[in-house]
Amino acid sequence: MKFDTSLIDARKEKMTTNGFWKNRTIEHFFRQALETHPDKTAVVAYKVDGKNSAPVRLSYHQLNAHIDTIAKSLIRLGIQRSDVVSFQIPNSWEFIAISLACARIGAVANPLMPIFRDRELSYMLKFLESKVFIVPSVFKNFNYEEMANGLLHKIDTLQHIVVVGGESENSFDKLLLTDTSSAPLVAGPVEPDDILILMFTSGTTGEPKAVMHTSNTLFAALDGFVDALELKDSEIILGASPMAHLTGYGYLAMLPIMLNSTTVVMDSWDPNFALQIINKEAVTFSMASSPFVLDMCNATEKGAPRSPQFTKFCCAGAPIPPVVIERAHQIMNLTVCSAWGMTENGAITITTPSKALEKSSISDGRAIPGIELKIVDGNDNELPRGETGRLLVRGASQCVGYYKKPELNALTEDDWFDSGDLAFMDQEGYIRINGRSKDIVIRGAENIPVVEIENLLYQHPSIATVAIVGFPDERLGERACAFVTLKEGASFSFEEMIQYLKEKKVANQYFPEKLEIRSDLPRTPSGKLQKFMLREEAKSFQIN
Repeated sequence: MKFDTSLIDARKEKMTTNGFWKNRTIEHFFRQALETHPDKTAVVAYKVDGKNSAPVRLSYHQLNAHIDTIAKSLIRLGIQRSDVVSFQIPNSWEFIAISLACARIGAVANPLMPIFRDRELSYMLKFLESKVFIVPSVFKNFNYEEMANGLLHKIDTLQHIVVVGGESENSFDKLLLTDTSSAPLVAGPVEPDDILILMFTSGTTGEPKAVMHTSNTLFAALDGFVDALELKDSEIILGASPMAHLTGYGYLAMLPIMLNSTTVVMDSWDPNFALQIINKEAVTFSMASSPFVLDMCNATEKGAPRSPQFTKFCCAGAPIPPVVIERAHQIMNLTVCSAWGMTENGAITITTPSKALEKSSISDGRAIPGIELKIVDGNDNELPRGETGRLLVRGASQCVGYYKKPELNALTEDDWFDSGDLAFMDQEGYIRINGRSKDIVIRGAENIPVVEIENLLYQHPSIATVAIVGFPDERLGERACAFVTLKEGASFSFEEMIQYLKEKKVANQYFPEKLEIRSDLPRTPSGKLQKFMLREEAKSFQIN
């Protein structure tokens, strides 16, 4: 498979000269760990459905043996450098081993979220021309093996289905873990500017795109992250956020390898079980979106154990409601550091632990080294500090484009990337995301501060989740609707919402003019609200 590398070539000299691209691969870091402490635990893998079963524990030496065997087996199946290997498996040691085996032979890893079904996968696998597709036999009562076998007959480029936990001839154990050849692994040289992963965007805008990252772009993001959070090789990192999303893949699967530390993975989310694991394994750090933190706070309040070692959590994916920061500190003695980023560039702003209590509730952090930010108006003029506009990004961790869609690269002539987010920057350089540019609600020429109103509603004791979107109005152009979910046993009404906002001294023109109470709101697998789906639904709303 061929990739358009024009974006790499144009940036290589600048990023290398400035020290942001250090020309290292994940194999470099893994070999480092293997040489210095081969018997150190690399991964501990738990299954939520198997709570009473012992987890799988693998040292770096043991994991290396699996990686080598999988790499040889992929070559035997016809995988060559730059071929795409797609895998739709939950967080597991197999996920990490497959990712590293692909990197070892120069194949391109394509992790896919377990929620995808036939319709999405037919498009994705055809689009990427995947040669191998790896799935679990059954996960969460869904038969992935049956679905994958159906796809095999529909997609010409797809040559092999591999089933983790399967018992047939195409099982993971038989196809990828049984190469007993003593011959050394023969693979071409893998370069830090080769495409490492293809990852589809999370779908908050409705149209997934395949983002291309290299080792250089990925580790440029991880370097600044490690420095900001003062992470060390002694960390024990909980991987609960899905590893098929960049947060999970980069910061919970690859970052522990980079640190030569340990990752503890769980295949699905269960806050009570997570807290048991955190205590048992002496977990020190994790990263996910704010619902994960809220779930753990609620479980701790109800009596789940609290670990003294678990002191740092990075929260990304959406602006964090201030109440989350406060509850985590009070209930769990947990420092929650805010961060912002995208599949296209990783977590590129972050609040350090020393500033977390002061800044995490009011900002999404400050740019990591190698990243430049600016806030612009509709004509791309840079705005003064404190004014809200479009957030543009430029720097070392920016992806090298969208596969087969160079027209969507969204880069200006001088390499600025339009994030699609609205934000402002304070005098210290901290940014605050005010919503997506498509999320803005303009009522009678007045911009409604959506995030500010959402954060106020989050503080109401009845509300669990809130999302405000606009809907068309003939007279005013747009009006605002608040979609909410309620806490267990709670009630809420439109009249209560208006009275509450009045008590908070909110200007009348900022009040949502419609309230929709739901049992759940649409989210991506990583926890981001899919407002585009709510906007689509709200198109038919009217005010009587």
